[in-house]
Amino acid sequence: MKVLLKVDVKGSGKAGQIINVSDGYARNYLLPRGMAVEANPQVMNDVKNKDAAEKRRMEREKKAAADRAATLEGKTVRVVAKGGTTGRLFGSVTSKEIADALQKQYELEIDRRKIVLESDIKKFGTFEAELKIYTGITAKMYVLVSEE
Repeated sequence: MKVLLKVDVKGSGKAGQIINVSDGYARNYLLPRGMAVEANPQVMNDVKNKDAAEKRRMEREKKAAADRAATLEGKTVRVVAKGGTTGRLFGSVTSKEIADALQKQYELEIDRRKIVLESDIKKFGTFEAELKIYTGITAKMYVLVSEE
């Protein structure tokens, strides 16, 4: 018997999956406990429509991420920091500061955890940073650290 799982069932499948199980297992365990519903044509059609909508949403998100990556590719974001006379900073420039500068300069909100630096920025100059915008979509940017 084909059933659509409503919840994760250990050893059988995850919620939202349509699986084949024995008739007794379905009638005596899954259906009475509300863990599954019988997969009739209407349920199958609903699952198919839900999957298609999810796929369209993912494509839309991926396109938006690609557009965002294209706008940021090769751009420079300026970060102001305090430093000494030797060209070294008091502390370092963090990905949070870079994310805040991106918000102010380009009005784009990027999560600080998505900003990857080659090494810690502890001196003035220009450094390369990589933004992981979406799965498989990245943009290389430059961070210009200047004195206050």
